[in-house]
Amino acid sequence: MERVQFIQHKGKKILHLNFADCKADEVLTVIDQARATIRTQAHQSVLTLTDVTNTAFNSKVSDAMKDFVMHNKPYVMASAVVGVTGLKQIIYNAVMRFSGRKLTAFDSLAEAKDWLAER
Repeated sequence: MERVQFIQHKGKKILHLNFADCKADEVLTVIDQARATIRTQAHQSVLTLTDVTNTAFNSKVSDAMKDFVMHNKPYVMASAVVGVTGLKQIIYNAVMRFSGRKLTAFDSLAEAKDWLAER
């Protein structure tokens, strides 16, 4: 399964970052892949859809996610995230505070894709 890929939704190109069901070490690998993809894009051009459903987080992953979101800031026009529940809500809030970015949370992938398609 490709975890970092561009998808089309309602005529918009969206970068789907699929962290769903990843163990902590897998999250770090996906972050590296996503970082490599994003840095090839024009500034303020990327719509990101991040799925963290059932994703394992620890302090190393949390720090890597903060760094990753900061790195993306110049490239990303809008970000949607799905799967922010339980303790991930604390990490989500910390990432937003640390990065100064707005990551809009949704209950489903369909809602997140529709929102991004309106950007």
